[in-house]
Amino acid sequence: MKNFKEKADKIWEVANLLRGDYKRADYGKVILPMTVLRRLDCVLKDTKQDVLDYLPKVESLKESAKDIALNKKAGFNFHNRSQFDFDKLIADPNNVAANLRNFINGFSTSAREIIEYFNFDDQIDRMDDPKADILFRVVKAFQEIDLSEDDPMIMGYIFEELIRRFSEQSNETAGEHFTPREVIRLMVNILFNEDSETLTKEGIVKTMYDPACGTGGMLSVAEQYINELNSKAELIVFGQEINPESYAICKADMLIKGQNPSNIKFGNTFTVDGLEDEKFDYMLSNPPFGVDWKKAEKIIKAEADSKGMRGRFGAGLPRINDGSLLFLQHMISKMKPGGTRIGIVFNGSPLFSGAAGSGESEIRKWIIENDWLEAIIALPDQLFYNTGISTYIWIITNNKSAERKGKVQLINATGSKDEELIAEGKLDVNRFWQKMDKSLGNKRKKIVDLPAGKAGNGNEKGIGFITQLYGDFEENEFSKIVPNAYFAYWRITVEQPLKEKMDGHPSPKVVKTKGKPASPAGRPKADTSLRDYENIPFLREEKAHGRATLVPQTIEEYFEREVKPHLPEAWIDETKTKVGYEINFTKYFYEFKPLRSLEEIKADILALEEKNV
Repeated sequence: MKNFKEKADKIWEVANLLRGDYKRADYGKVILPMTVLRRLDCVLKDTKQDVLDYLPKVESLKESAKDIALNKKAGFNFHNRSQFDFDKLIADPNNVAANLRNFINGFSTSAREIIEYFNFDDQIDRMDDPKADILFRVVKAFQEIDLSEDDPMIMGYIFEELIRRFSEQSNETAGEHFTPREVIRLMVNILFNEDSETLTKEGIVKTMYDPACGTGGMLSVAEQYINELNSKAELIVFGQEINPESYAICKADMLIKGQNPSNIKFGNTFTVDGLEDEKFDYMLSNPPFGVDWKKAEKIIKAEADSKGMRGRFGAGLPRINDGSLLFLQHMISKMKPGGTRIGIVFNGSPLFSGAAGSGESEIRKWIIENDWLEAIIALPDQLFYNTGISTYIWIITNNKSAERKGKVQLINATGSKDEELIAEGKLDVNRFWQKMDKSLGNKRKKIVDLPAGKAGNGNEKGIGFITQLYGDFEENEFSKIVPNAYFAYWRITVEQPLKEKMDGHPSPKVVKTKGKPASPAGRPKADTSLRDYENIPFLREEKAHGRATLVPQTIEEYFEREVKPHLPEAWIDETKTKVGYEINFTKYFYEFKPLRSLEEIKADILALEEKNV
């Protein structure tokens, strides 16, 4: 981690050369593509001369055949056949622009296409202009930075840190582009936990997809996990990304690691599914929180209307200012019939937003009634770079184990927020996070990467412990297991009779209906000013012998028990009854905070009075 920060700081220092000629918001237009170019240059350094020596032997071949032959000599899925590298570029200061272009054009087709997404040629002109005259100094600054990292994860951190800083400079949402690596590691651990035995088989090949892949962080961590578990296993990764810089960085990363960069598609996942006919074994994603989908509204609604459940969005459409559940529906459409596992990060909104009958509720209903929701893990707040809000990992699968069928596991890994009570010993240590030495944007906490049974310096419970909570599938203070129906409720409309006062009558007269279809003749007419609504859970808690169990209940039972004693003349308008689904974590996990004693309160009041005298 130290190495990554030092490298990121050194690259960031190049921005000093751009000051005055570039706005702060435009620094990334130079530094990101230059970082990619220098990274590719460093990776190819050891075999560059081998490629140049072999080049005359393949000059007569077609471009595609030439690429294959020279890639083999380079030892990667790409090569550079230009006579120039960064060392030679700075050796000729007077022709650096022309030579840099020659260097870029010397890359094989797959690598050259990646650079083109940065539109870097315009920046070469801009830096080489006599008014700026900074191109040579920028190239020389990068030549002095060694990016020949053996660990591709370090480069992932570097790119993500740079994007975070550039996004902050331009007041963009920095965290849209990536997810903290400890969160990804936790998601990957849980996603692969159920398949750990299968993944150890020799020659096993699996596929992984991220529809909002950013710089490819989730794909990289997943691939690393598989390699650590079984070096003879292969994870083929796929993704799609809408941001051109992030897309280019992701493709470059895939190229260097030997993955097929053509598996990464560019564009809006909602409007153009770049991998329309593909199904995957695993999927991971951290889509932007509360993403507005108004620009894609026409296409999404047209698909929902024309294809229904045969398409991606047939279950329902969420509100226009939050497309999170659209991402999840899109991923579910790519599940393999034989079994797929999905991990996705959401904020709290998809858990409970939308009343019964709304798009969000209908999507939750569809997922839960199909028995696809396996677990939800509540994470600590302040984990992400662009927001301090609490987040949740949803685990979705169409192949639950026998013991999990018909059930959902809820894991509370938020940790106690009351540090004072912990310090006083009034609460058990219930902390799943560690304070960071230095904040990164809104990220002030991190989940410690510790195996099960180990604790951090402050007794923090790490990734291993959370993974174990999931794997054990047992109820305890952090884990609740409930049947699918626990999240379902009826939304009923409660009516009361309209009454009018009559002269000479001691009590108001009930107004009868005239036999409209929705109101049979003889039934009292409803007083709309007294209309009320009730949410009736499908299951209720029943206590016996000191234990609470969940038992089914009917609308009629609830109405007779909870409403009729208070409103004896009320009735239910059955034509308006709807079924809804919501997941309210606050209800399931309650952290008791002891009340202060009267003596403590009195002492505090007296102390304040003395202070103000």
